[in-house]
Amino acid sequence: MPRYDFDLLTIGAGSGGVASSRRAGTYGARVAICEELRVGGTCVLRGCVPKKLLVYGAQFAEAFADSEGFGWSVPPADFDWPKLIAAKDKEIGRLSQIYINMLNNSGVEIIDGHAALTDPHTVEVAGRCCTAENILIATGSWPETPDIPGIEHVISSNEALDLAELPRHIVIVGGGYIAVEFAGIFNGLGSDVVELIRRPELLFGFDDDVRVALGEEMRRPDLILMPRLVISAVRCERISPSKPRRMASARMISVTSTPAAAKMPANSTAI
Repeated sequence: MPRYDFDLLTIGAGSGGVASSRRAGTYGARVAICEELRVGGTCVLRGCVPKKLLVYGAQFAEAFADSEGFGWSVPPADFDWPKLIAAKDKEIGRLSQIYINMLNNSGVEIIDGHAALTDPHTVEVAGRCCTAENILIATGSWPETPDIPGIEHVISSNEALDLAELPRHIVIVGGGYIAVEFAGIFNGLGSDVVELIRRPELLFGFDDDVRVALGEEMRRPDLILMPRLVISAVRCERISPSKPRRMASARMISVTSTPAAAKMPANSTAI
């Protein structure tokens, strides 16, 4: 009788956890994988795939604007944000199911729930104790926000992919590629964007010529880049009836910034 329930038990059903578990299963190992959210991980559910779908959607705005110069007569375009989000959700649901099917076809048992190690060979998940000769932790990462006043009013890149309404105005904090991508997405779809960055230019660590050229290309009246700034506080205010309605949710987010000499965690992501 086997000493353990499984040869391999994986915590986290993202790209790494799924690939490792599938491979072990195809070699005949007894494998289980635990996931508390949905199978697919960041790339499929909260990163690469949904982001690219939104990028593709935003690119059509310029295509419509340019088409007249190439002989096309296009009626005024009308964009529907909820429809795009619904299409995005349908696609990532399809991909998640493909991951599930691949695990099932490899003989991997999927255990839904939050997993916690209780000893070197035991994991407790959903009230069940499972033992394994080998335990693989493949939980990935999660956006981190700075510990400043009013941080409860911000969203991360995760929530930005699931907003119920397209914001009329949005402040994006950060100059990395994720922040730059979201600035392009929201601005391309019609939002006024302000992007606050700590460095003189976007994409710190990338080729300097590319950074400068990108900043010049992105700057426009409805996309403002504000360099050498670090947020120190966030304040949410209700907009009175006498003030212009600037956001669909009838609230305004004010961001207080300080010179970039102030420190902010390097991996902070807040939108």
